[in-house]
Amino acid sequence: QVQLVESGGGLVQAGGSLRLSCAASGRIFSINTMAWYRQAPGKQRDLVASISNTRSTKYTGSAKGRFTISRDNDKNTVYLQMNSLNPEDTAVYYCSLSQELHDYWGQGTQVTVSS
Repeated sequence: QVQLVESGGGLVQAGGSLRLSCAASGRIFSINTMAWYRQAPGKQRDLVASISNTRSTKYTGSAKGRFTISRDNDKNTVYLQMNSLNPEDTAVYYCSLSQELHDYWGQGTQVTVSS
């Protein structure tokens, strides 16, 4: 079993920055992919960015050029640095870890960007 705990969400003004963290614990294999998703009210959960254990990264949509995903393999922690935030970034942000054909999810952290 794997547990994921996110932190770092909050309220920020448009143009500001936030850094999300997600710490994984439990039975974690060396080969895995960690990712950040987000879900706005009334919308589906969408991938924001992902990073493999070899630190290969992928970004989708408006995250490109504004967000940076990184990880510390020794700490089993993934980060999401979010810059130039705008109200459209308001959502619950979820961390995920995928390994051995299983997907694990955190409880989510709220990010609210005021205009």
